[in-house]
Amino acid sequence: MADPENKHLEVSDPEVNDSALEAQPSQQVSPVCDYWQQAVQAVLGIVLLLGALAMVHYYLPTTAQGEPPTDLEQQVHALTAQVEQLKQDQAMPAVVLNRYRNSIGYIYGVYQVGFPNQRPLVRARVSGTGFLVGKGLIATNRHVAEPWYGDSEAQKLIDHGATGSLESLVIFFPGSPTPVNLLPASVSKTSDLAVLHAEDQGAESDAVRDLAVLPLAKSPGTPGQLVTVIGYPMGIAGMVAKSPSGIYERMAYRHNDINAASELAALSLIRPSTTCGHLGDVVGDKLIYDAPTAHGGSGGPVFNTKGEVIGVNSAYMDGFSGGTLGVSVDALRPLLQEAQKPH
Repeated sequence: MADPENKHLEVSDPEVNDSALEAQPSQQVSPVCDYWQQAVQAVLGIVLLLGALAMVHYYLPTTAQGEPPTDLEQQVHALTAQVEQLKQDQAMPAVVLNRYRNSIGYIYGVYQVGFPNQRPLVRARVSGTGFLVGKGLIATNRHVAEPWYGDSEAQKLIDHGATGSLESLVIFFPGSPTPVNLLPASVSKTSDLAVLHAEDQGAESDAVRDLAVLPLAKSPGTPGQLVTVIGYPMGIAGMVAKSPSGIYERMAYRHNDINAASELAALSLIRPSTTCGHLGDVVGDKLIYDAPTAHGGSGGPVFNTKGEVIGVNSAYMDGFSGGTLGVSVDALRPLLQEAQKPH
């Protein structure tokens, strides 16, 4: 939020006719006039002093005065607190984006599903969002870390003995021209959550070490609070749409492939998007809110007004703008503890 505009009031002296002053004979100042001037100044000083005392009495905390606050004083203090909270809430999306933008990355991968010693029956791309939750640890959704999870076509094959596997899975962080390989760490069997390891090799891993870890809230909070969701909805297409005109015209019809993502990274155009809304409900480990998202935003952090992560963005319901779904931080915490254990 911008600071209130400072307005300076300039007061100019009344216009004086120099020629008129020269025409009048000089007069000696009367002692009586001097006395009255001093008297007027004294009276003004007393009035200002009384005004200052009145303001101190009004604004001084009641504990110092030893008197209970009046209803009006209570209302003023309550209203002041509400205004300050409103300012904080409105500023929070910009605060968390500026503070944690570089720690929220775009995940890109290729996976396949098939039977041993046979050509894969399913080969597809996956894109999503991940964010840093510990030393080299990235939180995201299970359906991003294991893309065949929740894929109905792949699930039919798996039910008949096929297996799913990743050909590659990388994460692009804003400000870094090269991606970081992601390795399995801990995947939930009950929630759409996963924690992955950033590969601890090469110059890319050095960049990860310097990134800020996002703070986790103690609880998801209560319905009605404001929330901020950060991620990469629409994946590469969404980032291309936000690019400068020349780059957009050149890349508008590019496929969501690794080369397009690498080109965006080289141009420092890996940039997450922010949406805001309200937490509508908390049901078990599921969060429901109205901050909009799209495919590619899966795995993004959901922040409260304190700048803490209360959940992980996971899905949305078509046709209902208030039906964005996330997984509670309560379900993420034990998964993170498991991933941090030495192997």
